[in-house]
Amino acid sequence: MKERVILHSDINCCYASIELLHHPELRGKPVAVGGDPEARHGIVLTADYIAKKKGVKTGMALWQARQVCPDIVFVPPRMDLYLRFSRMAHEIYAEYTDRQEPYGIDESWLDVTDSVSIKGDGYRIAQEISNRMKSELGITVSIGVSFNKIFAKLGSDYKKPDAITTMYKDEFRTKAWPLPASDLLYVGRSTENKLRKIGINTIGELALCDERILNDQVGKMGSILWAFANGYDDSPVKVENTSAPIKSIGNSTTTPRDLETDDDVKVVMYVLAESVAARLRENGFRCRTVEISLRDKDLYSFIRQKKVKNATNITSEIAEAGYELYKQYYRLPENCNVRDAAISGKYLENFYMKPLRSIGIRGADLVNDNYWEQLDLFTSPEFREKRMKADVAVDSIRKRFGFFSVQRGMMLGDTILSAVNAQEHTIHPHGYFG
Repeated sequence: MKERVILHSDINCCYASIELLHHPELRGKPVAVGGDPEARHGIVLTADYIAKKKGVKTGMALWQARQVCPDIVFVPPRMDLYLRFSRMAHEIYAEYTDRQEPYGIDESWLDVTDSVSIKGDGYRIAQEISNRMKSELGITVSIGVSFNKIFAKLGSDYKKPDAITTMYKDEFRTKAWPLPASDLLYVGRSTENKLRKIGINTIGELALCDERILNDQVGKMGSILWAFANGYDDSPVKVENTSAPIKSIGNSTTTPRDLETDDDVKVVMYVLAESVAARLRENGFRCRTVEISLRDKDLYSFIRQKKVKNATNITSEIAEAGYELYKQYYRLPENCNVRDAAISGKYLENFYMKPLRSIGIRGADLVNDNYWEQLDLFTSPEFREKRMKADVAVDSIRKRFGFFSVQRGMMLGDTILSAVNAQEHTIHPHGYFG
């Protein structure tokens, strides 16, 4: 059986690199993408290498980044632009293989086994891809070359930026095993602490540990991590276009005032759903799951989700699914009564809910627009088509004249709530097992 040749390509400081292409005046300065610096809130999504050397890290609050790097320049995120570069990168990858599996916007596994006889070995293919990314897109990538996905990713993380690292069967023990166990996929902070308690600090020590001891310490993930460390991962690289390059698109907001009625919630839910649905349409995605997050004025929060009947990027379908979840799992004080509590089987004090301060909604379990599914007898494809066309028309008007140039009638009932910022989005990458 022919040995597989797997690459993992990772765009270096993806968001920051793309922004620097469009802001050449910022080159040589510490740059970070994320949040809203004028409103003084948000987190760092990514930073360039100058900022990273000064201590700026992904996930850091903007004010924290400013403390460690006073001269940092913040740039607001433009997810549409980053997704466009991601698509162009995949067009380059497609010239080497149809087995390309995205792992977020900036990373992708490539199975180039069948291209080796034509294009050369894995290292040569990686060199060619790296050169093309620089010359055609103006960005650099780090690429790992290996016989499986886990070590290919470890190779792309091994040396940055703009590097190629091999992790073949005859060398992964010398290259991978001395690395910290936390470098291995799915060894987070909690798992790292558990491993450290039993004396495991490196990938090699993890590989040589008794599998039963690992399972006792970290649960069922113990066997998976043990297999990863020993190079036993044989998971295939998926064929292109069978999954979206991202896991979900969402939006949330802290409202200008507490939400005290169902109508308040519905207005904000629709504002957020409009922006999420527009982003799904613009990038050719539909969602099969809708998720909401609610937080009350005392900062208690919870998340609920549901499958939708048909994959959708229609604003009203996403908003209605979110609102149904809210009605199913939450009661504002004005709607709570003894009868509701009795029906729910809960005590009244547990059933009582407080005014909401924050709402979020996201479309998850994404598929591409070419996804086909069977509709049931009670779904009208003509009606859904009309809704889609209406949404696309609204998108076009808003691109020309701004988000608030066209609004639903319900928005006029509360101009304060309907004016919440609906332009920011969160992009959630795929998990390895997803």
